[in-house]
Amino acid sequence: MIQTLKGFPGHVVAFLCSGRVTRREYDTILIPAVRAALQAHPKVRLYYEAAPDFSIESSAVWEDFKFGIEHLSRWERFAIVTDVEWIRQTMRAFSFVLPSRLKVFPRTEVAHAREWITAANPE
Repeated sequence: MIQTLKGFPGHVVAFLCSGRVTRREYDTILIPAVRAALQAHPKVRLYYEAAPDFSIESSAVWEDFKFGIEHLSRWERFAIVTDVEWIRQTMRAFSFVLPSRLKVFPRTEVAHAREWITAANPE
């Protein structure tokens, strides 16, 4: 399930993902929210929190990759919050492709991750 998180500035799109995320949820929740932010702001930040029970359909992974690459120059910063090791490793492995900053935080540092994604000049 994908939940849009509230309380972030307009240029930050924030989600909490738990359980099995489907392609349908990706297409109807995540993509429209990101598209709206991209229409309103020249650069967008993504806050993505994955619960311990998170899993995702392979077709949603492929769409995520395509959508991310399509807007590669528009990403300003990514904060990934998770204790799911395969996500942590995957994000670190692909971070060199991104022209933006990416930080992976453990779930115990949710508050720090939220501060970092909204900060004007992050560390």
